[in-house]
Amino acid sequence: MPADQYRLTAEAAADALGVTKATLYAYTSRGQLRSEPAPGQPRERRYYRQDVERLRERKEMRWDPAKAASRGLHWGSPVLESGITLIQNGKLYYRGQDVLKLAETATLEQTAELLWAAEEAERPRLFAQTGVLSAGVLARLRTCARDPLTLMQTALPMAGAADLKSYDLRPAAVRQTGARIRRFLTTIVAGRDTQAPIHLALQAAWAPKKTAAANAIRTALVLSADHELNVSAFAARCAASAQASPYDVVSAAMATLKGSLHGGATERVSSLFAETETPSRARAVLANRLRRGERIPGFGHPLYSTGDPRATALLRLAEASGNRAEWRMVRSLWKAGAELLHDLPNLDFALVAVARTYGLPERAPFLMFALGRTVGWLAHAMEQYADGNLIRPRARYTGPAPG
Repeated sequence: MPADQYRLTAEAAADALGVTKATLYAYTSRGQLRSEPAPGQPRERRYYRQDVERLRERKEMRWDPAKAASRGLHWGSPVLESGITLIQNGKLYYRGQDVLKLAETATLEQTAELLWAAEEAERPRLFAQTGVLSAGVLARLRTCARDPLTLMQTALPMAGAADLKSYDLRPAAVRQTGARIRRFLTTIVAGRDTQAPIHLALQAAWAPKKTAAANAIRTALVLSADHELNVSAFAARCAASAQASPYDVVSAAMATLKGSLHGGATERVSSLFAETETPSRARAVLANRLRRGERIPGFGHPLYSTGDPRATALLRLAEASGNRAEWRMVRSLWKAGAELLHDLPNLDFALVAVARTYGLPERAPFLMFALGRTVGWLAHAMEQYADGNLIRPRARYTGPAPG
């Protein structure tokens, strides 16, 4: 979405709210709306679309609660309470901690301990547990499904059935199960069982001669761990609300993640890079896609009007890789997107940039996203187990009238 679509003129903002400009200015003076000078027009102000929509939703909630609830399912007002992740003023926080600062040094395991609210006494032994499926079983599964994602989806139900402890849904027990799931999925993707932190296991499997790749992978995993109530997290919470086991929660969320509008977007970004082939073709490729009416993946995010901070951090690491040829490709697409879309790269773009500049496998962007996000899904599951209520919204019937 172009950056200017995130901001509205005074006229458009007032029309959207059904108020006069005077009332609009009053909202702004009371801090209910944010505004900034229009580029090149210092006397004109632009109003943040998300602020306007939030204020409009509050008014709708008073006059038509059913309509407001429906809008809440599409980037609208919050529909569930959660103490896990906050997205506010262009920044991302895990349980109150700035994620960009956390990602400078934390491992995914340490991030899991934070998101899962693990107690200090249990942390040293949390990730020291052995796997739940033998090497022989995993080897046989690999003969049926060589793609890591397919293998994970195939093996999750089997591992859940073998892990009887996973049916204990008390918080400490779920944390233990979550740690076993983390190790189990790492074994599938890395190809061997290890107690090493996941980023080191992946670096050894994907880029054994590039030790610098470990830090890029670690950062990508932490930045991918959670992102509030996205569609896969919501699927995880729905499954957990039905008291499904943590393995089934992860399975449900992973199926959702594969969708092309969610985690599957990394594959569409990879296709964009492949189509571009050389830096000189970047602008023409994007322009041709726009002329065909195609959606350009990898740019913009509705929750970040000034750019996705996760992408900013990962793109710095991509540049620091020293892979000048791939970095020129990244920069050319970045520049072309900024010029034609008036928007900045998002996490999907940045994950692909990191994979290409560090020479990681083709599926690495999606797998880093999935393995990191598994930690967040389990955090949401724990919160939903504690809530104890079944998620069951109502539908507004639009079919034929009863005969």
